[in-house]
Order: sequence, then structure tokens, then C-alpha cells
Amino acid sequence: MRFILLVFALFVSSCGDKREPAPSPRELVILTRAASTADGDEASGTTGFDSELARMLAQELGMSARLVVADNEADIVYRLRTGDAHLAAAWQVAVKDLRSSQPYLHSHNVLVTHEASLPLRTVEQLANKTVHVVAGSRQEAALRRVKRKIASLNIVASRKRTELDLMEGVANQRFEATLVNNAEFDIGSNYYPELQASLVIGSPQPIVWLFAPEVDAELVSKSNAFLQHIEANGEMDRLKDRYFGHVDRLTPADSVRFIERMRRVLPRYRDAFRAAQTRTGIDWRLLAALAYQESHWDPLATSPTGVRGLMMLTADTADALGVNNRLDPEQSIRAGAQYLAELRDALPPSVGERDRLSLALAAYNLGMGHLNAARYIARTRNANPDSWYEMKKVLPLLAKPQYYSRLKSGKGRGGEAVIMAENVRIYNDILNRHEPAYRPVDRFATTLMRREQTEKRR
Repeated sequence: MRFILLVFALFVSSCGDKREPAPSPRELVILTRAASTADGDEASGTTGFDSELARMLAQELGMSARLVVADNEADIVYRLRTGDAHLAAAWQVAVKDLRSSQPYLHSHNVLVTHEASLPLRTVEQLANKTVHVVAGSRQEAALRRVKRKIASLNIVASRKRTELDLMEGVANQRFEATLVNNAEFDIGSNYYPELQASLVIGSPQPIVWLFAPEVDAELVSKSNAFLQHIEANGEMDRLKDRYFGHVDRLTPADSVRFIERMRRVLPRYRDAFRAAQTRTGIDWRLLAALAYQESHWDPLATSPTGVRGLMMLTADTADALGVNNRLDPEQSIRAGAQYLAELRDALPPSVGERDRLSLALAAYNLGMGHLNAARYIARTRNANPDSWYEMKKVLPLLAKPQYYSRLKSGKGRGGEAVIMAENVRIYNDILNRHEPAYRPVDRFATTLMRREQTEKRR
């Protein structure tokens, strides 16, 4: 049946400057917001679990997707009601007067405090406490309900800070507490290991898509059919794993150790990692995350198997990449980055970018020969060799005799490669939160501007 979507006919002017241009008949307009789950960012684009899920829907419908970043949850609901978009994909719960999709996740509110403070176990303990929250969020609404019973509760609603910003404030002890959803806390606790979850406020709620009143009922029906389909074929599980599967790998002690060395040791090698990014196109923070996983940023590190240096290079790899001293940090970083880039580029075009990097990291650990052997095993088991989600289950089989005995590459430590790649992912996430991206063009412009200013002063 030919899919028909009602394009909005009644666009009113109540949204003022926020009014989005009317969508074309083949364009799906999707509201999102700035958050770890949706990650709407007007500067760098919109990426994240919710955003990717919504783009997948648009692709399924044969439409282009236009993501629009709203201020907060209240703004999302307002803009849906006034016809700014077709649907919202931003970790939303059901709203009384708007249609919603079937649930695809569940979420609950967590009160977050600093580990140095006494954990709160009951709602009554919020008396005389100050809790920061994102303005217009359902967490603010939950606190407003609590305040009806506990008048001395002080609520500070911020319109400029995200959930991660508020958790950073608690970690730095600028704020007493914050209320966020549990997915945000799971991510934020890796960035700020000083945090603790003190209290659940309210009951778990289903996460859904919300639809504008004027959209055709067929869009809601097709959206539900899409969600059912990707639940059945495993694509939903793969997407959840891509964005959330690695967030609980580190213990608080692991995070503390990493952040301490990030502040004390990483500055010595930051320029070398950035230079490696310029040569390879791989973000310097990912290269730094890989180096930490390999050596904890110890340029003199040596393993029992003979790999050495900051990037833990074998003698053969070092020779092939022109390294004459594996213990020299700059040589090691340059060669390690080049090696990872070569592994990335050696993978077939059928591998997507996100999966490509994870597979390249696994190959960095165990070699391309073993990775290709694992990809062969995946095919014999009807698993997708281009999917990191599926290869995570296949790689450990390289250590089983019934598999490696038939392979030219022999036994491999595939399970170790999975752990390594997953750890690099979370270290990279932490670095992305604490360290700015490196843009060589920006640096050149800044240098040029400083020279011009110096010339003027002369």
C-alpha cells in the first residue's frame, strides 16, 4: 500500500522565531535535544541512540530525515503540538494528549549525589536539600510533585546545562544533588566516578516516540511496525549495544585511575597524538584511548611477549613503519596511529564506519590474520562478519581447539581483543567529555590571528 503522510496544512505562527520550514512530502522532521541518549548538538550535528533510531525509520519509509534540536522536553512537546515536526525521538515518555509509539526502552529517575555525602534513602530526606535539574524536563516535574509534600526542598532548574553538566557540578561539589534518568547516570558515572546514585524518584516509565497531532495515523502504525521488526531481527539489540553496551565495563577505581593519569600524564603527549590525527584522520582522543589501554601512557612499557612502548608495537610492526626506537613516544604514537589506520583501511567497503573502527582495534590487538579468521568463522555460523556486535561473540572462539585447529592463523586471544576494543571505546568517551576536539584549521587560524595582533602591537 502506498504510504501517505499528511504534511501539515495548518502551521500557525505561535512559535515565533522557532518555526521550522515546512517539510517536503518526502521529508520526516524529527525533534531531538542535547543529551547523551539523543545527543542533539547544533554545532556538530545530531548523533546518538535516539537520533540514529529515528534516521533508520526515515530510511525504512523511503524519506529523508531532518533533525531539529529543541531546548528541552517541554519545548519538544510544545513544538509537536504546534506542528514544527512529525515526531520526537529524544528519550521521551508518553504525554497525555499526544499519540506515542510502542515502548522500546524503559527509564527511571535517579537522584545523584557526591560520594563524600551521605546517600539519601528516602524522599523525606530531601527536606532542606537543593537539587539541580534540567528545566522543562520530566525530572523537574517529578521534583515539583515531591515539593508538594516537602516544602523545604529547593529546586534549581537550569535552561543552559545538560544532565552531564549537572552531574559534573555534583562531582566538583558545586551542586548538592541532581536528578537525571538512569541512562544518563550510567554514562556520567564513568566520566565522574565521584558520583553515586542515592535514590530512585518515581516509577520506571516506558520510552517512546511522540507524534504531532496532525500527522496521519499511518505514520504511527508504520513506526510501530518498524520497531517491532527491528526488535524481531535483532537490529534493536545491536543499536543498544553500540551506544550503551560498553558503559558499565569500568569500575569506579578504573575511572579514577584513568582520569588522574589523563590530567597528570596525557598533557606530555597531547601534541604527538594531535599530529598523528593530522596524518591519519583518526581523532587524537581515540588514539590516546588506545595508547592508555595498551600501556597506561607509559613509554617504557614492555610485555612478556616483547611488544614495547607507548603504543605497544611488535618489533616487526615497528620495522615496517620505520621506527628505530620503540621507546620513543613520538615514534611510537606516529607508528601506532599509522598501523591502526592501515588496519582500518584494509577492511572491506561493506563494513560501516562505526563497526570498522572497533574491528580495526581488535585487529590491532590480535593481528589482521586472526581477525580475518574470525570473520571466516562468522560466515560459517551465519553471523555478520561486518558487525562488531556479532563479531564480539565470534572472536572468543579463536581460543577453542575445534575452531583454531582448522585455521592457518592458529589459536588467537579473541576474547582479549574484545575486552581491549570495548575498553578503548569507554576511555574514548571519557576523553571526548574532558578533552576538546582538535581541528588543525582552527589552530592555524588562531596562530595567524596572534601573529597579526603581534604585528599590530609593533
